[in-house]
Amino acid sequence: MDAHRDALATQPDTLDALDVLETPDELDALEAFGEPAASVEAEPADEVAAPSEPGPFARWFRSRPVIGGLITVIGGIAMFFSSQLQLGGMTVHVGIEGAQAMILPAVLIVCGALAIFSPAQHVFYGIVAMIISVYSLVGVNLGGFFIGFLLGSIGGIVVASWRRKGRHVGDDEEGADAAGSDAELALSEGRE
Repeated sequence: MDAHRDALATQPDTLDALDVLETPDELDALEAFGEPAASVEAEPADEVAAPSEPGPFARWFRSRPVIGGLITVIGGIAMFFSSQLQLGGMTVHVGIEGAQAMILPAVLIVCGALAIFSPAQHVFYGIVAMIISVYSLVGVNLGGFFIGFLLGSIGGIVVASWRRKGRHVGDDEEGADAAGSDAELALSEGRE
């Protein structure tokens, strides 16, 4: 095949075609058209590079509602800074001496942070974040001029609806199904 390759070296299109022949079937097809074929050991097709395992940060990131928690925290920060405005020497405070303007954003920030660092109660934190965001329309300058309200609501929805990757709806119910089938078995044995 090397002598034939050298003869075809002057024709670059043919050389390129010979370089891509990798499997014995392709070489047999080449022999059928009068071209000599050399033996080539084909690489198994199943030796495709497997995707690498995610690192520790990627595993941590996927195991909790980080995006929703961050959106909720940003909504709380936006709400906090909207209540600390000074317009032409006039300070804007809403609520009982501005207490709501400090407490509601702080609760929203804490809910977002806890959703990230304690994901087991993510539904509770998401619902509290949504309730605080809606109440902030009245309590904190129209919810941080709607920016804090929108970010807090969207973050709360994302946190509450988050589900760990790889878990299915039926995973939590398998233990309950097994316990239920044991109880049914005991009842059926008692009747016989």
